[in-house]
Amino acid sequence: MTIIDNKKAFHEYFIEERYEAGLALEGWEVKAIRAGRAQLKESYVVVKQEEVWLIGCHISPLLSASSHIHPDPVRSRKLLLHAAEIRKLIGKVQQAGYTLMPLNLHYNKGRVKLDIGLAKGKKQHDKRASEKEREWNREKQRLMKAER
Repeated sequence: MTIIDNKKAFHEYFIEERYEAGLALEGWEVKAIRAGRAQLKESYVVVKQEEVWLIGCHISPLLSASSHIHPDPVRSRKLLLHAAEIRKLIGKVQQAGYTLMPLNLHYNKGRVKLDIGLAKGKKQHDKRASEKEREWNREKQRLMKAER
């Protein structure tokens, strides 16, 4: 079940491969995500010292958060992947033009997971072509409904 999608990632990048990663979260973050208070819009993924980190993901704390915890809504969160996947990602990211983008936050067997995509940036004409294709698909759907 999807919690939140990063629509900007699909507009700005070609997604070539997808990986599902776990997130190292604190208790208040899980509660806030279940309440729908997460945002992926300005976030990105980096590889530091053979670890993968989610940076810039904003999770707004609930008002009922404990008084002894001082929540940081945009802290860096570690992503949990297998060592072989991390090595593969490091090799791909070091190639020119590739980046890691968070695609969506979802539940898998009750746990919060993040889909990350190995992405290559789109040029302006690619974005226009994607928009044109999306418009044409919408128009086809309208025409198909009108024929019925």
